[in-house]
Amino acid sequence: MAASETRGLIQSLPPVRGSYAAEAPLKDLTWFRAGGPAEVLFRPADVDDLADFLRNCPPSVPVTIVGVGSNLLVRDGGIAGVVIRLGSGFNKIVSEPGARVRAGAAALDMAVARAAAEAGIAGLEFLRGIPGTVGGGLAMNAGAYGAEFKDVLVAAVAVTRQGVIETLNAAEMGFSYRSAGAASERIFVEALFQGRPGERLAIEARMAEITQSREATQPVKSRTGGSTFKNPPGQKAWQLIDEAGCRGLTRGDAQVSALHCNFLINRGSASASEIEALGEEVRARVAAHAGVSLEWEIKRIGAKPGERA
Repeated sequence: MAASETRGLIQSLPPVRGSYAAEAPLKDLTWFRAGGPAEVLFRPADVDDLADFLRNCPPSVPVTIVGVGSNLLVRDGGIAGVVIRLGSGFNKIVSEPGARVRAGAAALDMAVARAAAEAGIAGLEFLRGIPGTVGGGLAMNAGAYGAEFKDVLVAAVAVTRQGVIETLNAAEMGFSYRSAGAASERIFVEALFQGRPGERLAIEARMAEITQSREATQPVKSRTGGSTFKNPPGQKAWQLIDEAGCRGLTRGDAQVSALHCNFLINRGSASASEIEALGEEVRARVAAHAGVSLEWEIKRIGAKPGERA
């Protein structure tokens, strides 16, 4: 995208209290540390600023929301239009009566788990094992260690593409395995979770178990995007990948983790294209070996090199 065209896009956008940045690098905002830039990156000041922007943004301008990039692969050609990243105006966490926790969409899942523990609220310990934000967890019904967002969500607050602020209950979210049907035209900004009264030391002990398990079985200190593929019904993706001979497989500087082979890792300078191509090679090998078509869990967005006009 030519610099003059990007400037023209910014000039066509509504005034905001947050900030716009042209051709903003996204690779440092994703856990893979790979990928191209956003044509325009918008960081809203708060929910009202986000709603005003969406209400007044030209309908022809593509809008994409990203969190901390823990389950995201941005292709090397970058993302056209406006990429929205929620910041400090969206990360407040408060405990409420009835063993409930209210959290902004930019709050880290692990921070919600810690806040719940401090308040003596059990049932949210599994969030310690999800490396992302509340907003991302809502959008994909994230889960780990036997629980999912759908199991603990009371309600979610979202802003539509038309700038309307809505509150949806759990039934209205359209939750299924690693998916939320309500996410397609909405940006989530807040969640209300239901826990149960618990003893802080016991809650913290369970969270410590989860932390220890993750560190022992997953490449948590590597540049990765978390679980790469969804588990097919009745099967484990990692086992299918392992049996197809993909453990340790490489493509450039991208590698199938030798520790947990449902994780792809960037060993240093892998491009998004190399990471995605490696994932597709894994899918092909599993299909040939087991007759199973693995479905991507990692969200892949943006254009391939040279595709973005």
